[in-house]
Amino acid sequence: METEKTDVSKAEEFKQLANEAFNARKYSQAIDLYTQAIELNSRNAVYWANRAFAHLRLEEYGSAIQDATTAIEVDPKYSKGYYRRGAAHLGLGKFKDALKDFQQVKKMCPNDPDATKKLKECEKAVMKLKFEEAIAAPESERRSVAESIDYHSIGKGHNSSVSTEVAIAAVTVAVMAALVMFKTSKATIISAIVIGLLLLLGAYWWSGRNTDVEPQYSGARIEGDVVTLDFVKKMMEDFKNQKCLHKRYAFQIVLQTRELLQALPSLVDIKVPDGKHFTVCGDVHGQFYDLLNIFELNGLPSDDNPYLFNGDFVDRGSFSLEVILTLFAFKCMSPSAIYLARGNHESKSMNKIYGFEGEVRSKLSDTFVELFAEVFCYLPLAHVINSKVFVVHGGLFSVDGVKLSDIRAINRFCEPPEEGLMCELLWSDPQPLPGRGPSKRGVGLSFGADVTKRFLQENNLDLVVRSHEVKDEGYEIEHDGKLITVFSAPNYCDQMGNKGAFIRFEAPDLKPNIVTFTAVPHPDVKPMAYANNFLRMFS
Repeated sequence: METEKTDVSKAEEFKQLANEAFNARKYSQAIDLYTQAIELNSRNAVYWANRAFAHLRLEEYGSAIQDATTAIEVDPKYSKGYYRRGAAHLGLGKFKDALKDFQQVKKMCPNDPDATKKLKECEKAVMKLKFEEAIAAPESERRSVAESIDYHSIGKGHNSSVSTEVAIAAVTVAVMAALVMFKTSKATIISAIVIGLLLLLGAYWWSGRNTDVEPQYSGARIEGDVVTLDFVKKMMEDFKNQKCLHKRYAFQIVLQTRELLQALPSLVDIKVPDGKHFTVCGDVHGQFYDLLNIFELNGLPSDDNPYLFNGDFVDRGSFSLEVILTLFAFKCMSPSAIYLARGNHESKSMNKIYGFEGEVRSKLSDTFVELFAEVFCYLPLAHVINSKVFVVHGGLFSVDGVKLSDIRAINRFCEPPEEGLMCELLWSDPQPLPGRGPSKRGVGLSFGADVTKRFLQENNLDLVVRSHEVKDEGYEIEHDGKLITVFSAPNYCDQMGNKGAFIRFEAPDLKPNIVTFTAVPHPDVKPMAYANNFLRMFS
């Protein structure tokens, strides 16, 4: 009996320490301390719910759901158990499951205004989802939005509602009518017709090349169809000063990038010549000013200074549009200067929740929302550097024996599925224990050092580089040095206090040289400013 009292007392001490760590935003430390409290007293629902909250902060939604469910099992009357589980379901985009939990919170706390507010927002989200599902065209009937856009016709300098061609045709008819009225000779009438036709043909020719935008637009301009370094520099400077890019040029950049990505395989081989270097960056998550800092530290992308950005370019940070247009512009400027991989946030479901969709709709238009969603499906899933370094956003697989040829064969031109190789490439995480385990995120899986070792041996590779996880130092070396996580968004969401990092590989030995950096100031626009209203309540 005395031992039980001692355990309960010690558990409370660990809980207090865990709360302090949580308030200091040391969420991993808080999880460890809550775990020690649970080991001493597993019948306290508060410990489980608090640990679920810490998992939520680290976007470990699968673990949060497990802990919150246990809290409910320990004490079915503990409303925070349902509250935390609802928030975790929301983070995964499972609005209907979230709604059930928040309905239970409201039932248990009918006079709680916060619970009422969150329930109403969740009901709105579910209604919107049902509406979108109802009006969505079947997959087989959906047409490419990109093929319906002619960026040449956007933003022309003339303001008349009547096209040049129509105006010339009308004038020609009027001239011919006048000539007939005044009984002009047939030769003169024929000459007038010929001149009119020539003018009409010239108008069509000019229409196809009159790419001037409105004269009052003072931002970066693309001359013709070629994206140049001067344009990209001007565009980045405009973005830095919170100026917008004309829609015509935004369309041109995204459409040209689509063509380039469409031609690539799902697994891209990168060749780095001896004596040359190659840089791999992790998640940027809409932190445009930190992206500029990477270029300050390591140089702009070029054929002599190539980069691979390893997914999750957008969401969370509120300058995601500036990030993606910059990366896409460099791709258009020189395809071998920059390589782009898909992350789990390059998807409709994530963009709808975490801000990119709202940001694009606010800064550009609904058409661009559809266009980006389409182009994200063209992003490759993984890269291999000099047949030795495997680079992927998430991680490895639920089965052994996956070969590089299997990854090349993936049909990636779709939204990410909830299981299978493509899902695991985008979502999986390493774990310290051998073997495989459930995903702390609720999607994909966790894999141990033995899984990494077998994958490398079976494919004659030396190293796995992946991103997908915040790391205090911007990177972490795991699995006996065979796996490196790199994350390039410092002070993630303006609250994590982490460093960012990138990796430079020098050929031929490809020894990783890791460079870390801290966050730089940005304009006073908070992360998640464009995110789903409901999600912002928990951020």
